Amino acid sequence: MDIQQLLTGARKQNCSDLHISEGLGMAMRKHGRLIRAEEALSRQELRELILSMCSQEQREGLERGEDQDFALQLPDKTRHRVNVYQDRTGLSAAVRLLNDKIPTLEELYLPPVMAKLAEEPRGLILVTGPTGSGKSTTLAAMIDYISRKKAAHIITVEDPVEYVFDQNQSMIHQREVGEDVGSFAGALRSALREDPDIILVGEMRDYETISTAVTAAETGHLVLSTLHTTGTSQTIDRIVDTCPPQTQQQMRNQLSMILRGVITQQLLPNAAGNGRIAATEILLGTDAVGNLIREDKCYQLPTAMHSGMSQGMHTLNSDLARLVLMGSITLETAEMASTDRADLQQFMRRV
Repeated sequence: MDIQQLLTGARKQNCSDLHISEGLGMAMRKHGRLIRAEEALSRQELRELILSMCSQEQREGLERGEDQDFALQLPDKTRHRVNVYQDRTGLSAAVRLLNDKIPTLEELYLPPVMAKLAEEPRGLILVTGPTGSGKSTTLAAMIDYISRKKAAHIITVEDPVEYVFDQNQSMIHQREVGEDVGSFAGALRSALREDPDIILVGEMRDYETISTAVTAAETGHLVLSTLHTTGTSQTIDRIVDTCPPQTQQQMRNQLSMILRGVITQQLLPNAAGNGRIAATEILLGTDAVGNLIREDKCYQLPTAMHSGMSQGMHTLNSDLARLVLMGSITLETAEMASTDRADLQQFMRRV
Protein backbone atom coordinates (compact mmCIF):
# COMPACT_ATOMS: atom_id res chain seq x y z
CA MET A 1 0.00 0.00 0.00
CA ASP A 2 1.34 3.45 -0.93
CA ILE A 3 0.31 6.87 0.38
CA GLN A 4 -1.86 7.67 -2.65
CA GLN A 5 -3.91 4.50 -2.22
CA LEU A 6 -4.29 5.23 1.48
CA LEU A 7 -5.44 8.82 0.97
CA THR A 8 -7.76 7.88 -1.90
CA GLY A 9 -9.40 5.30 0.33
CA ALA A 10 -9.80 7.86 3.12
CA ARG A 11 -11.46 10.27 0.69
CA LYS A 12 -13.92 7.61 -0.47
CA GLN A 13 -14.94 7.19 3.17
CA ASN A 14 -15.49 10.96 3.51
CA CYS A 15 -12.73 11.34 6.10
CA SER A 16 -11.28 14.75 6.90
CA ASP A 17 -7.97 13.66 8.47
CA LEU A 18 -5.58 10.73 8.45
CA HIS A 19 -3.14 9.99 11.28
CA ILE A 20 -0.14 7.72 10.70
CA SER A 21 2.05 6.83 13.66
CA GLU A 22 5.12 4.65 13.57
CA GLY A 23 4.37 3.33 17.05
CA LEU A 24 0.55 3.53 17.23
CA GLY A 25 -0.70 2.58 13.78
CA MET A 26 -3.27 4.55 11.78
CA ALA A 27 -6.54 6.32 12.47
CA MET A 28 -8.99 8.42 10.43
CA ARG A 29 -11.31 11.24 11.44
CA LYS A 30 -14.77 10.84 9.94
CA HIS A 31 -17.52 13.39 10.65
CA GLY A 32 -15.53 14.56 13.66
CA ARG A 33 -14.99 11.10 15.18
CA LEU A 34 -11.61 9.36 15.33
CA ILE A 35 -11.71 5.77 14.01
CA ARG A 36 -8.80 3.35 14.25
CA ALA A 37 -7.84 1.81 10.90
CA GLU A 38 -8.08 -1.95 10.45
CA GLU A 39 -4.87 -2.26 8.42
CA ALA A 40 -2.08 -3.79 10.50
CA LEU A 41 1.21 -2.44 9.18
CA SER A 42 4.65 -2.89 10.64
CA ARG A 43 6.64 -0.02 12.16
CA GLN A 44 8.87 0.04 9.11
CA GLU A 45 5.92 0.18 6.69
CA LEU A 46 4.34 3.03 8.67
CA ARG A 47 7.63 4.93 8.72
CA GLU A 48 8.05 4.50 4.97
CA LEU A 49 4.51 5.82 4.37
CA ILE A 50 5.32 8.95 6.35
CA LEU A 51 8.71 9.54 4.74
CA SER A 52 7.27 9.00 1.25
CA MET A 53 5.45 12.32 1.66
CA CYS A 54 8.63 14.21 2.57
CA SER A 55 11.30 15.75 0.38
CA GLN A 56 14.98 15.17 1.08
CA GLU A 57 15.20 18.60 2.72
CA GLN A 58 12.24 17.78 4.96
CA ARG A 59 13.76 14.43 5.94
CA GLU A 60 16.94 16.21 6.95
CA GLY A 61 14.86 18.62 9.03
CA LEU A 62 13.23 15.70 10.82
CA GLU A 63 16.65 14.27 11.63
CA ARG A 64 17.46 17.61 13.29
CA GLY A 65 14.34 17.30 15.43
CA GLU A 66 12.30 19.86 13.47
CA ASP A 67 8.58 19.39 12.75
CA GLN A 68 7.67 19.63 9.07
CA ASP A 69 4.54 21.44 7.88
CA PHE A 70 3.80 21.37 4.13
CA ALA A 71 1.24 20.90 1.38
CA LEU A 72 1.20 17.65 -0.57
CA GLN A 73 -0.29 17.35 -4.05
CA LEU A 74 -0.64 13.84 -5.44
CA PRO A 75 -0.62 12.87 -9.14
CA ASP A 76 -4.44 12.80 -9.09
CA LYS A 77 -4.31 16.56 -8.25
CA THR A 78 -5.79 16.12 -4.76
CA ARG A 79 -4.18 18.37 -2.15
CA HIS A 80 -3.38 17.72 1.50
CA ARG A 81 -1.93 19.62 4.43
CA VAL A 82 0.69 17.54 6.22
CA ASN A 83 2.42 17.90 9.58
CA VAL A 84 5.16 15.37 10.38
CA TYR A 85 6.48 15.23 13.94
CA GLN A 86 8.31 13.01 16.39
CA ASP A 87 6.79 11.69 19.60
CA ARG A 88 7.91 9.10 22.16
CA THR A 89 6.68 6.20 19.98
CA GLY A 90 8.45 7.33 16.80
CA LEU A 91 7.63 9.31 13.69
CA SER A 92 4.02 10.50 13.20
CA ALA A 93 2.05 12.42 10.58
CA ALA A 94 -1.26 14.26 10.62
CA VAL A 95 -2.74 14.69 7.13
CA ARG A 96 -5.67 17.02 6.44
CA LEU A 97 -7.59 15.99 3.30
CA LEU A 98 -8.51 19.21 1.50
CA ASN A 99 -11.60 19.51 -0.67
CA ASP A 100 -11.14 18.73 -4.35
CA LYS A 101 -12.74 22.09 -5.17
CA ILE A 102 -13.36 25.23 -3.19
CA PRO A 103 -16.94 25.09 -1.87
CA THR A 104 -19.17 28.14 -2.21
CA LEU A 105 -20.47 30.03 0.80
CA GLU A 106 -23.90 28.56 0.07
CA GLU A 107 -22.53 25.01 -0.04
CA LEU A 108 -20.98 25.60 3.39
CA TYR A 109 -24.43 26.76 4.68
CA LEU A 110 -22.86 29.99 5.93
CA PRO A 111 -25.10 33.00 6.68
CA PRO A 112 -25.82 35.48 3.84
CA VAL A 113 -23.99 38.23 5.75
CA MET A 114 -20.72 36.43 4.86
CA ALA A 115 -21.15 37.47 1.22
CA LYS A 116 -21.72 41.07 2.30
CA LEU A 117 -18.53 40.98 4.34
CA ALA A 118 -16.60 39.62 1.35
CA GLU A 119 -17.78 42.64 -0.66
CA GLU A 120 -16.30 45.14 1.83
CA PRO A 121 -13.80 47.43 0.05
CA ARG A 122 -11.43 47.73 3.04
CA GLY A 123 -10.98 46.80 6.68
CA LEU A 124 -10.21 43.66 8.70
CA ILE A 125 -12.22 40.42 8.67
CA LEU A 126 -11.28 37.58 11.02
CA VAL A 127 -12.38 33.94 10.90
CA THR A 128 -11.72 32.20 14.20
CA GLY A 129 -12.26 28.84 15.85
CA PRO A 130 -10.40 25.81 17.16
CA THR A 131 -8.17 23.61 15.01
CA GLY A 132 -10.23 21.67 12.47
CA SER A 133 -13.19 24.06 12.53
CA GLY A 134 -13.01 24.87 8.81
CA LYS A 135 -11.45 28.34 9.03
CA SER A 136 -9.24 27.85 5.95
CA THR A 137 -12.18 26.54 3.92
CA THR A 138 -14.37 29.51 4.90
CA LEU A 139 -11.63 31.97 3.94
CA ALA A 140 -11.07 30.14 0.64
CA ALA A 141 -14.80 30.35 -0.12
CA MET A 142 -14.73 34.10 0.58
CA ILE A 143 -11.71 34.67 -1.67
CA ASP A 144 -13.30 32.58 -4.42
CA TYR A 145 -16.52 34.61 -4.07
CA ILE A 146 -14.56 37.87 -4.42
CA SER A 147 -12.62 36.53 -7.41
CA ARG A 148 -15.85 35.67 -9.22
CA LYS A 149 -17.45 39.02 -8.43
CA LYS A 150 -14.82 41.63 -9.26
CA ALA A 151 -11.45 42.32 -10.80
CA ALA A 152 -9.04 42.73 -7.89
CA HIS A 153 -5.41 41.98 -7.07
CA ILE A 154 -5.41 39.43 -4.27
CA ILE A 155 -2.26 38.35 -2.41
CA THR A 156 -2.39 35.39 -0.04
CA VAL A 157 0.29 34.48 2.51
CA GLU A 158 -0.16 30.90 3.74
CA ASP A 159 1.71 28.22 5.67
CA PRO A 160 1.33 26.07 3.65
CA VAL A 161 -0.77 26.93 0.56
CA GLU A 162 -3.87 24.75 0.91
CA TYR A 163 -6.35 25.67 -1.82
CA VAL A 164 -5.15 26.72 -5.26
CA PHE A 165 -7.48 29.41 -6.61
CA ASP A 166 -8.78 29.87 -10.14
CA GLN A 167 -8.08 33.39 -11.34
CA ASN A 168 -11.62 34.19 -12.60
CA GLN A 169 -11.95 38.02 -12.69
CA SER A 170 -9.21 38.61 -10.13
CA MET A 171 -5.45 38.20 -10.27
CA ILE A 172 -4.41 36.04 -7.31
CA HIS A 173 -0.81 35.60 -6.14
CA GLN A 174 -0.34 32.87 -3.52
CA ARG A 175 2.85 32.93 -1.41
CA GLU A 176 3.94 30.11 0.87
CA VAL A 177 5.91 30.83 4.04
CA GLY A 178 9.19 28.93 3.93
CA GLU A 179 9.05 28.53 0.15
CA ASP A 180 8.29 31.92 -1.38
CA VAL A 181 8.83 34.16 1.62
CA GLY A 182 10.50 33.91 5.02
CA SER A 183 7.67 34.97 7.33
CA PHE A 184 4.09 36.23 7.48
CA ALA A 185 5.24 39.66 8.65
CA GLY A 186 7.86 39.92 5.89
CA ALA A 187 5.34 38.95 3.23
CA LEU A 188 2.87 41.51 4.56
CA ARG A 189 5.44 44.29 4.47
CA SER A 190 6.24 43.39 0.86
CA ALA A 191 2.56 43.11 -0.04
CA LEU A 192 2.01 46.77 0.77
CA ARG A 193 4.37 47.59 -2.13
CA GLU A 194 2.74 45.12 -4.55
CA ASP A 195 -0.47 47.03 -5.32
CA PRO A 196 -2.92 44.64 -3.61
CA ASP A 197 -6.63 45.24 -3.15
CA ILE A 198 -7.10 42.27 -0.83
CA ILE A 199 -4.61 40.44 1.40
CA LEU A 200 -5.26 37.05 2.98
CA VAL A 201 -3.00 36.19 5.94
CA GLY A 202 -3.18 32.50 6.77
CA GLU A 203 -2.76 33.11 10.50
CA MET A 204 -1.99 36.09 12.75
CA ARG A 205 0.54 34.44 15.04
CA ASP A 206 2.50 37.27 16.63
CA TYR A 207 2.56 40.99 17.34
CA GLU A 208 4.60 41.88 14.26
CA THR A 209 2.18 40.08 11.92
CA ILE A 210 -0.88 41.52 13.68
CA SER A 211 0.54 45.06 13.65
CA THR A 212 1.40 44.88 9.95
CA ALA A 213 -2.01 43.41 9.06
CA VAL A 214 -3.77 46.19 10.98
CA THR A 215 -1.65 48.79 9.18
CA ALA A 216 -2.60 47.23 5.83
CA ALA A 217 -6.29 47.45 6.74
CA GLU A 218 -5.83 51.08 7.84
CA THR A 219 -4.25 52.03 4.53
CA GLY A 220 -7.27 51.04 2.46
CA HIS A 221 -6.88 47.28 1.89
CA LEU A 222 -9.27 44.47 2.77
CA VAL A 223 -7.38 42.04 5.03
CA LEU A 224 -8.70 38.57 5.90
CA SER A 225 -7.06 36.32 8.46
CA THR A 226 -7.59 33.65 11.13
CA LEU A 227 -7.02 33.26 14.86
CA HIS A 228 -7.31 30.21 17.11
CA THR A 229 -9.94 31.64 19.44
CA THR A 230 -13.37 30.34 20.43
CA GLY A 231 -15.42 33.54 20.66
CA THR A 232 -15.61 37.08 19.34
CA SER A 233 -14.83 38.72 22.70
CA GLN A 234 -11.82 36.46 23.19
CA THR A 235 -10.62 37.33 19.68
CA ILE A 236 -10.42 41.05 20.41
CA ASP A 237 -8.73 40.45 23.76
CA ARG A 238 -6.21 38.05 22.18
CA ILE A 239 -5.16 40.64 19.60
CA VAL A 240 -4.80 43.39 22.20
CA ASP A 241 -2.92 41.11 24.62
CA THR A 242 -0.24 40.38 22.01
CA CYS A 243 0.71 44.07 22.02
CA PRO A 244 3.17 45.68 24.44
CA PRO A 245 1.26 47.34 27.33
CA GLN A 246 2.04 50.85 26.10
CA THR A 247 0.45 50.18 22.69
CA GLN A 248 -2.65 48.25 23.76
CA GLN A 249 -4.98 51.27 23.82
CA GLN A 250 -3.72 52.30 20.40
CA MET A 251 -4.55 48.81 19.10
CA ARG A 252 -8.08 49.05 20.54
CA ASN A 253 -8.52 52.40 18.78
CA GLN A 254 -7.27 50.93 15.50
CA LEU A 255 -9.50 47.85 15.74
CA SER A 256 -12.53 50.00 16.53
CA MET A 257 -12.07 51.77 13.20
CA ILE A 258 -11.01 48.95 10.85
CA LEU A 259 -12.84 45.84 12.10
CA ARG A 260 -15.54 44.78 9.67
CA GLY A 261 -16.41 41.39 11.10
CA VAL A 262 -15.41 38.45 13.28
CA ILE A 263 -16.77 35.02 12.37
CA THR A 264 -16.25 32.31 14.97
CA GLN A 265 -17.19 28.80 13.90
CA GLN A 266 -17.28 25.21 15.04
CA LEU A 267 -17.89 22.11 12.93
CA LEU A 268 -20.46 19.86 14.59
CA PRO A 269 -21.75 16.38 13.67
CA ASN A 270 -25.15 16.65 12.04
CA ALA A 271 -28.23 14.92 13.45
CA ALA A 272 -28.18 12.28 10.70
CA GLY A 273 -24.64 11.26 11.63
CA ASN A 274 -23.40 11.41 8.04
CA GLY A 275 -21.62 14.78 7.98
CA ARG A 276 -20.84 18.00 9.80
CA ILE A 277 -22.34 21.47 9.83
CA ALA A 278 -20.90 24.81 10.95
CA ALA A 279 -22.31 26.67 13.94
CA THR A 280 -21.25 30.31 13.86
CA GLU A 281 -21.02 33.46 15.94
CA ILE A 282 -20.91 36.70 13.97
CA LEU A 283 -19.85 40.14 15.14
CA LEU A 284 -20.00 43.10 12.76
CA GLY A 285 -17.95 46.26 13.10
CA THR A 286 -20.82 48.66 13.80
CA ASP A 287 -20.39 52.00 15.58
CA ALA A 288 -21.71 50.48 18.80
CA VAL A 289 -19.25 47.57 18.58
CA GLY A 290 -16.40 49.99 17.81
CA ASN A 291 -17.20 51.99 20.94
CA LEU A 292 -17.13 48.86 23.11
CA ILE A 293 -13.77 47.80 21.68
CA ARG A 294 -12.28 51.28 22.13
CA GLU A 295 -13.53 51.51 25.73
CA ASP A 296 -12.25 47.99 26.61
CA LYS A 297 -15.74 46.64 27.24
CA CYS A 298 -15.55 43.47 25.16
CA TYR A 299 -17.52 41.62 27.83
CA GLN A 300 -20.55 43.57 26.53
CA LEU A 301 -20.14 42.34 22.94
CA PRO A 302 -22.71 39.50 23.35
CA THR A 303 -25.31 42.15 24.20
CA ALA A 304 -24.33 44.10 21.08
CA MET A 305 -24.73 40.93 19.00
CA HIS A 306 -28.22 40.37 20.41
CA SER A 307 -29.14 43.96 19.57
CA GLY A 308 -27.69 43.68 16.07
CA MET A 309 -29.46 40.49 14.93
CA SER A 310 -31.37 42.44 12.26
CA GLN A 311 -27.99 43.41 10.76
CA GLY A 312 -26.77 39.81 10.59
CA MET A 313 -25.11 39.40 13.98
CA HIS A 314 -25.75 36.48 16.30
CA THR A 315 -24.16 34.63 19.21
CA LEU A 316 -23.05 31.02 19.13
CA ASN A 317 -25.88 29.95 21.43
CA SER A 318 -28.53 31.57 19.24
CA ASP A 319 -27.13 29.71 16.22
CA LEU A 320 -26.97 26.43 18.15
CA ALA A 321 -30.61 26.86 19.14
CA ARG A 322 -31.51 27.55 15.49
CA LEU A 323 -29.71 24.40 14.32
CA VAL A 324 -31.45 22.26 16.97
CA LEU A 325 -34.89 23.58 16.01
CA MET A 326 -34.14 22.95 12.31
CA GLY A 327 -33.25 19.37 13.19
CA SER A 328 -29.72 19.87 11.84
CA ILE A 329 -28.02 18.92 15.13
CA THR A 330 -29.14 17.24 18.34
CA LEU A 331 -29.65 19.07 21.63
CA GLU A 332 -26.84 16.97 23.14
CA THR A 333 -24.44 18.19 20.43
CA ALA A 334 -25.49 21.79 21.02
CA GLU A 335 -24.92 21.49 24.76
CA MET A 336 -21.44 20.05 24.21
CA ALA A 337 -20.54 22.91 21.84
CA SER A 338 -21.93 25.69 24.01
CA THR A 339 -19.67 27.65 26.37
CA ASP A 340 -22.71 28.76 28.42
CA ARG A 341 -25.38 26.06 28.73
CA ALA A 342 -27.70 28.20 30.86
CA ASP A 343 -27.76 30.84 28.12
CA LEU A 344 -28.37 28.12 25.50
CA GLN A 345 -31.36 26.82 27.49
CA GLN A 346 -32.79 30.33 27.60
CA PHE A 347 -32.53 30.55 23.82
CA MET A 348 -34.21 27.19 23.45
CA ARG A 349 -37.12 28.32 25.61
CA ARG A 350 -37.34 31.68 23.81
CA VAL A 351 -37.67 30.14 20.35
